[in-house]
Amino acid sequence: MDLVLDPPHGVAPVRLGMTYAEALAAVTQTFGAPRTAREGLISTSLDGIGFQVLLEKRDRVTAVELWWPGEGRTSSTRVLLDGDDVFTVPARDILRRAAARGWTVEDPDEEYTSIPGVTLGFTRMTSQEVPRERDGLPVCFTSVLVADERYYDGP
Repeated sequence: MDLVLDPPHGVAPVRLGMTYAEALAAVTQTFGAPRTAREGLISTSLDGIGFQVLLEKRDRVTAVELWWPGEGRTSSTRVLLDGDDVFTVPARDILRRAAARGWTVEDPDEEYTSIPGVTLGFTRMTSQEVPRERDGLPVCFTSVLVADERYYDGP
């Protein structure tokens, strides 16, 4: 299965702005019963890929965050941004392509990278044994967040 990042709209089957009930129904119908379903959070996994729905304002979906399966694990599920799997394609390639699209990339060489206005947030933080660049950062991203254009603007 492919999970397609659609910033700033969400990750199918979850769209930003859905109510808790709508998001819970979408997750359950697509992935089965979630591991966690409570106010502000719906969490599940698909073939090792973590899938978390955040409802941070007025019972509405504000972001969707996905995690790579972890050290030594593989997944047949891909997390795609413009056809690139964000957990297997080198982070620098993903960011270079984002910049070529005209997106502003903030902190492209750090553990936390964001593309405001779209909004995408990436991390390369992990203590696990993974391929690393010379500076010690993991070669590939370990999580990605999709939110609306104003998510990083603050309250």
